[in-house]
Amino acid sequence: MSLRKSLVGEQVFAQLLEAVLSGRYAPGEELPPQRVLAADLGVTMTSLREALKRLEQMGLVDVRHGDATRVRDWREHGGLDVLAHAILRGGALDVGLLGDVFEARALMLREIAGLAAGRRSAEQAAEIARLAAALGDAEDTRAAAAIDFALVTEIAQAAGNLVFVLILNAIRDLYLTHADTLPILTGHDELAPRYERLAAAIAGRDAEAARHEAWTLAAAHASRVGL
Repeated sequence: MSLRKSLVGEQVFAQLLEAVLSGRYAPGEELPPQRVLAADLGVTMTSLREALKRLEQMGLVDVRHGDATRVRDWREHGGLDVLAHAILRGGALDVGLLGDVFEARALMLREIAGLAAGRRSAEQAAEIARLAAALGDAEDTRAAAAIDFALVTEIAQAAGNLVFVLILNAIRDLYLTHADTLPILTGHDELAPRYERLAAAIAGRDAEAARHEAWTLAAAHASRVGL
């Protein structure tokens, strides 16, 4: 596929996605016939079908051959891959949804930290401590974000619950791609002691302390984006 075709496909996908997320196409509404829609957008049928396929894979439309394409409610059918687009819809942050994300993040971090304290291996405790110590020396916020994500993933693995690990796998690209947009690690050197206290609580098998440190760390992250 040429670069030009790729750019066109991405643009038509972005236009349709914005229309669905913003409610311009309401849940249950039928999209115009594909030939009409392609003409309205000024794109080829191939580009339109690729965009619709991506929307279908995200659970946002129901495409039926020989029938109309119907919009689905993204709040009911969307997955974690919808989050980045929904939070940054139209180039502006959806503060309400962002608050939901940080609340869910804080709850998850608190619980996996408590589980990790009771279930971690010696090797996992050592790796968590190493990553926590490395965060303060990160060159910039993007590097700090990569360390943060690796550390939280290690904690999830130490917690021994595969579902938490799979959730993190699903949001890895979202988190790292938008590390600059959502600068939760601004002043990461100041946050480093919090990470080290969390790592120490997990190493010491103190589940209560681990949950507390994880919760206060998550609150410190949220404060950096005004939540």
